Amino acid sequence: MKPRTIIGIIFIVASLLKLATIWGIIHWSWFANVTESPWATYFYIFVVLYVGVNLIINSYRRDPDQWLQRPLPIGEDGKRICCSVHYGGDEYVYHGETFHGARLDAFCGGIRLDLREAVITEDEEIDIHTFCGGIELFVPTHVNVVVKSRSFIGGVGNHNTHTADPQAPTLHIVASNFFGGVNVKN
Repeated sequence: MKPRTIIGIIFIVASLLKLATIWGIIHWSWFANVTESPWATYFYIFVVLYVGVNLIINSYRRDPDQWLQRPLPIGEDGKRICCSVHYGGDEYVYHGETFHGARLDAFCGGIRLDLREAVITEDEEIDIHTFCGGIELFVPTHVNVVVKSRSFIGGVGNHNTHTADPQAPTLHIVASNFFGGVNVKN
């Protein structure tokens, strides 16, 4: 684990402990000194959380050697892939295989899924769940992308070029992020 990742985890844990102290879940008198308005305190906690999550995500994005290229993990139905990462980074690349949807779970880590060379002939769904992690999706230019997201201190960035063809297949990305994010690009 990189020092940047460890510092990010420390920032997240410290801000969550401060929140728990403010809300009365834990009682640490040395950690409960609030000299400013409650809104300013929440703002500072949010900033520390944001910095911690960004430190973790960027520590994996900037180092290409962190991504372990793995074979496509086909799920129980024989078609849809199921990827789960804890404290690391995995990369899955399609080289002409047919894509039939995916379930991606990232817990304090990252997943990079490259679909640029995948064969996509019909509408497919990518179900994403992140907790203190990130997912990077590379999609082909000939498909439409529809994003539905439920995020808490995180989000989805859709930076791909849009296809105007209504007959083109559509990738439906359904993302649930908790201190994490998804980046979609070509």
